[in-house]
Amino acid sequence: MEQEKILVYLPSPLGDAILCTPALRSLRERFSEARICFLAKGVVKDVLSPSGFADEWIEAPKKSAGLIHTLHLQHFDKAILFKNSFGSAMVTSLARIPERIGYARDGRGIFLTSKLHPQKNSDGTFKPVVMIDYYLEIAKRLGCDISNRRLGLSVDASDAEAIQEKLKTFLPSKGPVVILVPGGAFGPSKCWLSERFAKTADYLIEQFGATVVISVAPNEAEEKIAGDICTAARNKVYNLAETPVSLGELKALFAKAELVITNDTGPRHIAIALERKVITLFGPNDPAWTRTGYENEKEITGHASCAPCAKPNCSEPLHLCMEAISVEQVCEEAGKMLAG
Repeated sequence: MEQEKILVYLPSPLGDAILCTPALRSLRERFSEARICFLAKGVVKDVLSPSGFADEWIEAPKKSAGLIHTLHLQHFDKAILFKNSFGSAMVTSLARIPERIGYARDGRGIFLTSKLHPQKNSDGTFKPVVMIDYYLEIAKRLGCDISNRRLGLSVDASDAEAIQEKLKTFLPSKGPVVILVPGGAFGPSKCWLSERFAKTADYLIEQFGATVVISVAPNEAEEKIAGDICTAARNKVYNLAETPVSLGELKALFAKAELVITNDTGPRHIAIALERKVITLFGPNDPAWTRTGYENEKEITGHASCAPCAKPNCSEPLHLCMEAISVEQVCEEAGKMLAG
């Protein structure tokens, strides 16, 4: 009997890909004899690797024409679409993959052979559903055991050695490492104020002897945020933008952290998957979409009459939701976690 070949089309945002890992684990367990191929952007491969959930990877190109040909030549038996886009469904259909399962939304149902329907409100908008469960429903349709909802990432030993070598000048042999994540790919509306991150860093250093490291994406906007925090802080805060690291090395650094304080952005899920203590700051986005039930995460939500708006840029004169989160709130929760 010929080995079954399964294509798994992964979501693009880094955080969504990590939230997909319980479903990926369940697929691997259910189809242990099959050859499973993950299709994703390079950044998703970097964050999920090393992984025992896949036998091979295909990196998603910018244009779909070549991808259709590549997939057709592979002769996959089924395509499992965790990616919600119209294009992902169309490509797998044009590649003539016989079975195609995913959510019928945004007009792509015509390309699917097995359809799930996302929950909607009476006004037609999507109901907030925890993304872990959203992805697990696809696995459930395929007969998988979906009882394990734990996120999971692995750190490569070579990345752990590399980060230790790069950062040995300030990684302490004692005292907690605290990572601050003050940026966010979604947009500036998710970002807590830089001066408040700076005050929080000072508290952690002065009260707990912490080594505070700022982790930002390699772009001008986030590098400026990191620089502003370093300038505003009274104490030495280490800016990772000055020591570029790979995504694998970043995971290795997160694995060393006692605490991660983060906006609602992708690295939050890295921290949870690596079982770190986490404080997540919410403003414009509804926590119900990404709630994991992780026992060592504290969610702090900035309440405002205009929130949650789910807008990448705040349209109000003052950024009310994020300004509603005080330094005192964050420091109190951080103190409890570090003392514990």
